[in-house]
Amino acid sequence: MNADVQITIDSYPAEVKPVFSLLRQWLYDIAAEEGLNPVSESLKWGEPSYSIKGGSPVRIDWKARRPEMIQLYFHCQTLLVETFRELYPQTFEFEGNRALLLPVRRSLPEAAIKHCFHLALTYHKRKHLPLLGAC
Repeated sequence: MNADVQITIDSYPAEVKPVFSLLRQWLYDIAAEEGLNPVSESLKWGEPSYSIKGGSPVRIDWKARRPEMIQLYFHCQTLLVETFRELYPQTFEFEGNRALLLPVRRSLPEAAIKHCFHLALTYHKRKHLPLLGAC
């Protein structure tokens, strides 16, 4: 793990760390399954960020102002969150055109999150397709 990212994760509350680790692992799993490696891990705007060549970055973060949630951030000038809103209107809570909010204390919708990660990591190949080719 990137040292700066590790310092950020170490600052999270104990109940948040395993949720973050699970989300991070799912992102890496998708990249590996799809042959999209390597994943670049860094801090962007103080938040753990994951990107690959040909994809759109995904940031995963926890904030004290919304302690019950972890946020998945996507580039706001893409069609990603708009597409997720169409595909998963009842599955996620959304923050504008940039984030999915995930509850820390409830089970996570694994298949939906992995699908969102897949669409983000392959964004530039599919950005011209209706609903990013998700249907």
